[in-house]
Amino acid sequence: MASAALVAALLDALPQTQCTRCGYDDCRAYAEAIAERGEAINRCPPGGGEGIARLAALTGRPPLPLDPARGSETPRTRAVVDEAWCIGCALCLKACPVDAIVGAAKRMHVVVEEFCTGCELCLPACPVDCISLVDASGGRTGWSAWSASQADVARARHAAHQRRLLEVDAAAPPTAALPPETVRPAGPPAASRSQTIAAALAAARARDPRRR
Repeated sequence: MASAALVAALLDALPQTQCTRCGYDDCRAYAEAIAERGEAINRCPPGGGEGIARLAALTGRPPLPLDPARGSETPRTRAVVDEAWCIGCALCLKACPVDAIVGAAKRMHVVVEEFCTGCELCLPACPVDCISLVDASGGRTGWSAWSASQADVARARHAAHQRRLLEVDAAAPPTAALPPETVRPAGPPAASRSQTIAAALAAARARDPRRR
């Protein structure tokens, strides 16, 4: 199978969660690494054993146990935002590879359940740990916890997310080329950001004494 066709077939066999647990930026990058550089086929926990079998059939390689360094095959989860603790920092909006989180700066964010792939990339992005995970598959794992139609939606949303980030970058003025008087400061110093987060935490504690 030609490389481009193999990449396309491998990409179809991946669940499109875009979780990066395989060690690559997204599912396409992993598919390209398998097809073009002989990367191992056992690095996708969301695909699980069935996913490995699919990749093995396409590459002609023997199936392997899931690489434990990449995680384990577990039930699919989805993210939930604790409204009482969300400070509206918007960091999770950029972190979500499928734009499943909606909100605006200084406004509470919400996860759109049907679009969340359970990638968990929003967790480290949140400075106040207000995002948690709940079961989304009733204990089912791998492709039993996911469908081809869900994978197609996630792939399309990831492509849209990437285009949006490129558009934002393209629209940003090249500050280095601007005259000195037009260059804006990079933003508040770290101490100011820390104070802002601390103030938001204090306000959240006042709203919800259980989180003190």
